[in-house]
Amino acid sequence: MRYLHHHGSPLGAITLAASDDGLTGLWFDGQRHDRAGVDTNARERKTAVLVQATRWLDAYFAGHDPGFVPPLDLMGTPFQRAVWELLLELAHGQTTTYGALAQALGKRTGRRTSARAVGGAVGRNRISLIVPCHRVLGADGSLTGYAGGAWRKERLLRLEGIHQAHDSDAPRGSSAGVHRVLQRSKRQGNCA
Repeated sequence: MRYLHHHGSPLGAITLAASDDGLTGLWFDGQRHDRAGVDTNARERKTAVLVQATRWLDAYFAGHDPGFVPPLDLMGTPFQRAVWELLLELAHGQTTTYGALAQALGKRTGRRTSARAVGGAVGRNRISLIVPCHRVLGADGSLTGYAGGAWRKERLLRLEGIHQAHDSDAPRGSSAGVHRVLQRSKRQGNCA
């Protein structure tokens, strides 16, 4: 059986989907790939999994690391699930790049993986926020694609204590720095 629940957030309405085994989706309403793969016969019901997921969301949007992951039922290809498992290893407030994810996946599997292939899997993540695709940046630190919108990605990173800074002293193409640097903020960010 499939279940749906709607939840409010400071960044817009969210729809959550779950199976009997775990959370299968979390989307900002209207985002790209909104409710992709949701069973048309899904029923509106707040199951134990959905209660845990909303508890996670409430802690997250209050500016805290929720400290747990609700049960997940990741639905995708083996490659996509492997990328999403890597995303789950990112700590609250930690970012990475598509290239770094590709390297990490290559080390685990013994196969070379392109950053572009990883980007495709990240872009098909159905469980926004909890499987933190918003923490993946371009090689230069830029806020690359996010199905929920770049403005949400920026707000989510700020909420986790990460803010953008412009490194105007770094020469173009320099390995000494990048033009857009994300730095961990000393103070806790918020969605305001």
